[in-house]
Amino acid sequence: MTTAPGPRIDVVYHDITVRILEVLRVRRVTPRMVRVTLGGPELEGFVDRSPADHVKVFFPEPGAELPVLPRVADDGDGLDFPTRAPFPVSRDYTTRRFDPVAGELDLDFVLHGRGVAARWAERAEPGMRLGVAGPRGSIVVPWEFDWYLFAGDETALPAIARMLEDLPEGVPVKVFLLVDDAGEEEEIPTRADAEIVWLHRGGLAHGEGDFLEKAVRGVEFLPGLPFVWVAGEAGELKPVRRYLHRELRLNRDYTDVDGFWKRGVVNLDHHEPQDEDDEDNVPAG
Repeated sequence: MTTAPGPRIDVVYHDITVRILEVLRVRRVTPRMVRVTLGGPELEGFVDRSPADHVKVFFPEPGAELPVLPRVADDGDGLDFPTRAPFPVSRDYTTRRFDPVAGELDLDFVLHGRGVAARWAERAEPGMRLGVAGPRGSIVVPWEFDWYLFAGDETALPAIARMLEDLPEGVPVKVFLLVDDAGEEEEIPTRADAEIVWLHRGGLAHGEGDFLEKAVRGVEFLPGLPFVWVAGEAGELKPVRRYLHRELRLNRDYTDVDGFWKRGVVNLDHHEPQDEDDEDNVPAG
């Protein structure tokens, strides 16, 4: 399957700023998802251009009030990290909501495993502080496609939820969301004509199974030009990427399959090629 040229997707780069933000509110969205609302004077000037915008979050060491932060590189392009201890402790997160009028930024934290982010989120309360750098760039997708296909695990939920909220009224969209069980399903408002299917792991560990591959392979493609966005565990998405690119031969400009994380790897750099046969499929931002 091939697709004709369609809407233009723009990549916009931003000057990087490193901020210290304060926790304003904490809410359990589901038993294993915590939404932390951040704010403070340093949020001024924050840039939010795309549902898939992400930031690098810096966490305090246990017992510390403030995180160790990198500095912005002299050329303004990237971050300079210290070469000796103490080192910054960071993870990448997609912004769930940004309200420049209220001065609020929402980040969703998945409570699985005993990683630094999950431990911090479990005890988060107003007044605690985090470091936030970015976004470095935005992939701006115009909502002009004939239909949409979104799929992903919990790490993709913030971006998919934002896309569903932004889509125009009545546009067809097929959505597959992989979570642990029915208790992790969320209400996601949308004006689109959305078919949302929740997939459950049934006891398997995060990153195991082929739920997303089976779901995407089972999609009956609609007429017209689609935009496809899939994100989650890198290994789990390899067969999805190969199916969409090799078998269906979809236009790669409109087919973004992004490994946000990888089992056993801390701080996966998802800007690097994630498939030896797909070195040109590197997302910006």
